[in-house]
Amino acid sequence: MNGNSVVCHRGDTLLAALLASGLRSFRRSIVSNEPRAPCCNTGVCFDCMVTVNGTSYIRACMIDAEPGMAVETGDKTDG
Repeated sequence: MNGNSVVCHRGDTLLAALLASGLRSFRRSIVSNEPRAPCCNTGVCFDCMVTVNGTSYIRACMIDAEPGMAVETGDKTDG
């Protein structure tokens, strides 16, 4: 995640792995620049969007964490 390794369990979603690693902010509001965190864990809020292996706009709550994933968040100041 953002160049750091994250340890997770088989079956964890990417969101669960990132939250367990201490990440709290995934992006910043385009209106206020305040940090945004995921709130639904069901793919509805779109606040857990990340870039995975170069593909943007991936909802971290909708995919399983896999070894070797390169994950970038939109807010590299937290986590």
